[in-house]
Amino acid sequence: MTAASRPEPPAESSGLTPADTAIAPAAVPHTKENLHAASPSGHAVRALIASVLGYAMDGFDLLMLGFMLPAISADLHLSGAQAGSLVTWTLVGAVAGGIVFGLLSDRYGRVRVLTWTILVFAVFTGLCALSRGYADLLVYRTIAGIGLGGEFGIGMALVAEAWPARLRARASSYVGLGWQVGVLAAALLTPWLLPVIGWRGMFAIGLLPAVVSFVVRRGVEEPELFVAHRARIAQARTQTEAHERGAWLRALGLLVADARTARASLGVAVLCSVQNFGYYGLMIWLPAYLSKSFGYSLTKSGLWTAATVAGMALGIWLFGVAADRFGRRPAFLFYQVGAVAMVFVYAHLSTPFALLIGGAAMGVFVNGMIGGYGALISELYPTPARATAQNVLFNIGRAVGGFGPLAVGAMAARYSFTAALGMLAAIYVLDILATLLLIPERRGAALE
Repeated sequence: MTAASRPEPPAESSGLTPADTAIAPAAVPHTKENLHAASPSGHAVRALIASVLGYAMDGFDLLMLGFMLPAISADLHLSGAQAGSLVTWTLVGAVAGGIVFGLLSDRYGRVRVLTWTILVFAVFTGLCALSRGYADLLVYRTIAGIGLGGEFGIGMALVAEAWPARLRARASSYVGLGWQVGVLAAALLTPWLLPVIGWRGMFAIGLLPAVVSFVVRRGVEEPELFVAHRARIAQARTQTEAHERGAWLRALGLLVADARTARASLGVAVLCSVQNFGYYGLMIWLPAYLSKSFGYSLTKSGLWTAATVAGMALGIWLFGVAADRFGRRPAFLFYQVGAVAMVFVYAHLSTPFALLIGGAAMGVFVNGMIGGYGALISELYPTPARATAQNVLFNIGRAVGGFGPLAVGAMAARYSFTAALGMLAAIYVLDILATLLLIPERRGAALE
């Protein structure tokens, strides 16, 4: 029996309708009403601004940490392994936080839980400035990572539920651009500010965007789709302790509700894994690659890295436009093929101008796909599991991606940075296969 033909369960059994139990069998037709809906509401715009600001803060913090590791290591007398573990455990915390906050968001609300994530991140980012040694800094970074992990999925779900279907991919790409704005700011500002205010001052600055984002979120309402869903569930279900205990598992179960949904979940997990592996593998090591291979100074490495980040931002925006116009699958496939080609080409560039332009072109394809995950995942899963799906699947990818810097570093040490970049190019072939075999097309689908 397919998801489309499954009978509706009794209200007292779970409170979920058939639309809540699995991926819809097909996208809603691209009718004039569907694709040419009214312009975004004021609530939609506020939700977008809040999500973009929060994600920008996350991007600023993570790349800033990469630039600050030498200074932190010197001041606190850290070994290379200890310095690298600060990044690793930030990502470990992000994975845990993404899963936990995703589940909480599907139960207690997008805006409420998003506010919790930003508060956790803000407090423990600020505490990093007060660290006296490796142990307390590691704890602060891990807990800050927990807050960071909830940002992406909840913000994407909030925006997808608030914006009209015809603009859903573009709105999701704007959230992705928030990360790039933060990363670009870190690439440009950290080399100039770090010698002046030190790494402790940089952590203090990293707290300010969190405060701004927190204030903005106080003016954002829950999406009508989520409010209606919670009202329907409250009326339908029998309030029992067993039901409350089972709510967490049901949200996770909806990610594998039937064979079609399970295949889509596997496909999205692969896409997110390649996305994060490639991104972290490149961005953590790119300044060192430029410095060691070509003798670039910290400032020059920052500027050339900024060019790559600018290309990523352009790629994200173009991806949103392409995905809304041509469909999710065609946009992903085009970018995946481009990533294979451009990472391979970049590995063989040597002149400053070629590295500048080639880095920007590589950035378009390598990270442009981040503009599509919010819309893709939102259209694959129902409201009771949408934020859970966003955070669980993306953070599975983030967990795999955490090995990207390790793999690139090991390849570069044993062979060369050129060989390491060749390895990154090869993994995008896996991305192409996953998109072709596992990901359905859902452009313009009505959110259930």
